[in-house]
Amino acid sequence: MKDKRIHLSLSQESGYEQEYIQRALKSNWITSGGPNVDDFENKLQDWFKNENFVTALNSGTSAIHLALILSGVRAGDEVICQSMTFSASANPILYQNATPIFVDSELDTWNICPKNLEIAIKDRIKNGKKPKAIVAVHLYGMPYKVDEIHAIADEYEIPIIEDSAEALGSTYKGKKCGSFGSFGVLSFNGNKIITSSSGGALVVNSKEKKEKAIFYATQSKDKAVHYQHSEVGYNYRMSNICAGIGLGQMKILEHNINIRRDNHLFYKEIFKEIKNAELFDNPNADFASNYWLNTVLLKTKQERESLRHAFDEVNIESRPLWKPMHLQPVFQNYPYYGNGTAEKLFENGLCLPSGSNLRNQDKSRIKEVVIDFFNKLL
Repeated sequence: MKDKRIHLSLSQESGYEQEYIQRALKSNWITSGGPNVDDFENKLQDWFKNENFVTALNSGTSAIHLALILSGVRAGDEVICQSMTFSASANPILYQNATPIFVDSELDTWNICPKNLEIAIKDRIKNGKKPKAIVAVHLYGMPYKVDEIHAIADEYEIPIIEDSAEALGSTYKGKKCGSFGSFGVLSFNGNKIITSSSGGALVVNSKEKKEKAIFYATQSKDKAVHYQHSEVGYNYRMSNICAGIGLGQMKILEHNINIRRDNHLFYKEIFKEIKNAELFDNPNADFASNYWLNTVLLKTKQERESLRHAFDEVNIESRPLWKPMHLQPVFQNYPYYGNGTAEKLFENGLCLPSGSNLRNQDKSRIKEVVIDFFNKLL
């Protein structure tokens, strides 16, 4: 009989969710929007220190889509997107019938490379298409090079959509991720730091942008007694039930962030003496990842796969890094600017179990696999 499965990242109940769910049921508000949604948005705004306005939606993907719309992206436009990311960062570009332009990573943060970003912008302008927006991602919770990326975006006057789906709780120079871009995107999917079962949020810097986002997210209903629509709308608003789960989860947000960082220290202790592997770590004191997922680079793809199989044999989940978007069949014909960094990361990188509910016995099993694996390599 196999030991219990250790997953990469599962949700963790706070114990407070039922209170808010019952409040929604008793009020008979079990559709989209509602008091829990308003409260959830306010809690998130308070968490951001009231510097931003938050719109709760049914997914982080919806938030990216609305950010593109609010950035003025239309059919035929071009949008730069970090290649090393999950497909949800890029799919909404196609929703708008726009063209994704993929940019490679750099090795310090594994995020969008400033050098290749500027090369891409200059080349697209040379070809008569100035990009309408930049989708930059805080991969696995690691902040991208905020100062460098935003300096380039500001120089060319291109708004940044800051994909912080994996980075709730991460900071750069003490400021929370999700609050740097023209638009910030959060995710509350079941595998994230906190969950609302499904859901996401759009973070903006003005009340007017928030109101416009809600307008689009609720089918773009005009102000009229009858149902009238002058613009295309979407059914993107978070439900009152899901927001109730989110409110309960907010009570353990800081706890979960601390646990994820403790998990990183656990892995750091294991890998510090292993020369055949490099644990992904903050490049310097300006960066403070939430370590949503801990990741490690092996020397070769073969070693990566061998370690993955060693975990799988004892019912421990591990996965390769995100496959870069420019290598995906659906995106492979779109322009790409880079030198192969993302491909190398994908070939040699492995995601390790990092959930907020990892137990000591789970860590013991993980450590045993790692130590045994690398001892056999010697």
